[in-house]
Amino acid sequence: MSEVTLADVEEAKQVLRGVVRETPLDRSRTFSELTSSEFYLKLENLQKTGSFKTRGAYVKISSLSAAERRHGVVAASAGNHAQGVAYSASLLGVKSTIVMPEQASPAKVDATKGYGASLLLSGRTFDDAMKRAQEISRKEGMVLIHAFEDKKVISGQGTIGLEMADEQPELDEVIIPVGGGGLASGVAVAMKAINPKVKIIGVQSEAYPTVYRALGQGRVGKIESRETLADGIAVKEPGKITLKLLKRYLDGVVLVSDAEIAKAIFLLLERAKTLAEPAGAAGLAAVLSGAVNVRGKKCAVVISGGNIDMYTLDQMVAKGLEMEHRLLRLEFALADRPGALREIIDAVAEAKANVVDVAHQRMGSNVPLGRATVVLSVETQNSSHTKRLMAGLAGAGLRYRVLR
Repeated sequence: MSEVTLADVEEAKQVLRGVVRETPLDRSRTFSELTSSEFYLKLENLQKTGSFKTRGAYVKISSLSAAERRHGVVAASAGNHAQGVAYSASLLGVKSTIVMPEQASPAKVDATKGYGASLLLSGRTFDDAMKRAQEISRKEGMVLIHAFEDKKVISGQGTIGLEMADEQPELDEVIIPVGGGGLASGVAVAMKAINPKVKIIGVQSEAYPTVYRALGQGRVGKIESRETLADGIAVKEPGKITLKLLKRYLDGVVLVSDAEIAKAIFLLLERAKTLAEPAGAAGLAAVLSGAVNVRGKKCAVVISGGNIDMYTLDQMVAKGLEMEHRLLRLEFALADRPGALREIIDAVAEAKANVVDVAHQRMGSNVPLGRATVVLSVETQNSSHTKRLMAGLAGAGLRYRVLR
């Protein structure tokens, strides 16, 4: 039962015909030049509901019997799977209940409601939400739609691999974000069956290296909750079905940091005009960081989703500007007297940098009497310009520290 085959994925493709978008496999000139490769982006962020999850959810729900459909479906999710299940159920005329953690993003909560699901907020974590969903399934007879531990779901996600193989049959390498493993295992099954020479590389967050440990170190087990921007791949334990498939078909797994993911989101937005959520950008982060070397290869990265919270996006843009040496935050301690701030502003202007924000504080337990603290956010052009600005401030006798 745990085996998924090319025939299963091809069957799923027929089920999805006319339901989901065949998303673009876009050749990126920018990333081809940056990585010295022939570089493609598989843009699942343009999929209906904003991520690949709709594929697997629809295939699973459409396979249910008439009796199962009458009872309805239930799922636990913090975001993309919730929207995929709600949307698919509405298309098929099946009632759905989605359990989300109490701290779920308001935007994702509203989107899930918008697709017609009954929504229940329960617990602090995804595990809490899953326990509640399982309880509802047992008591009310609703079918639990798992995000990855299901043959039909995996087959649905694998249709992404069929699309890539159809459009670019000679790909050398495909890089895919990995959480529970449904996406990576499905794509790997399909693409390896068509072209056994293609390499499939999984990417996980440093905070949740479950598959990385299982494949590289033989350590299988649940890990503790940790902080990461990439909540879409923040899975404590991979599925038994998916792990078996990943062990068989994956050629490797690498890890990326939140900072590397933030840079990838920034570059995608600025250079490719493409919006990705943190989990969705993990594959690109792995290539740009050097964790995956694609030099001289024909490769594709799956941008698995684009459902990013606007506050998070604001942080990503700021962090990206900082890493590109185009935004500098400087803290000054100065005498609380007329003209003191002007001296700083004049030094910044002399370096032809632009002040975008000023925070001036005279009160507070950490500010000495007769002193003031000023934090400037300064727009610079590049690392050389940043160095000239810092040299100019030092030359003017101004003392400061760089805030990260």
